[in-house]
Amino acid sequence: MSVEGIWDLSISTPIGRIKAAVDLRREAGVLTGVAHGAGEEVPLGNVVLDGDRLTWEQAITKPLRLNLAFDMTVDGDTVKGTSKAGRLPASKVTGERRTVRAAAER
Repeated sequence: MSVEGIWDLSISTPIGRIKAAVDLRREAGVLTGVAHGAGEEVPLGNVVLDGDRLTWEQAITKPLRLNLAFDMTVDGDTVKGTSKAGRLPASKVTGERRTVRAAAER
């Protein structure tokens, strides 16, 4: 299963819904990525695809300084799962992969 592409995510947090985009690529056989949201761009760490389970870590500074761990299930062009920041409750995450046409329209 390929997870490469740009994924538009919606994260339901205690402070409201946050929109973000994750760009996943395979470079020299290694899955890498960058997240865009809240006016910042951050690299993804420890990106792993195991079957339909996709996990990664990232650090953000907006709206709060947090280290996040994502645990997602991929189903074709949609994902769902959670984002967890330390001892805080997990936030529900949903998303879908941009199509080539949708990306051109944005």
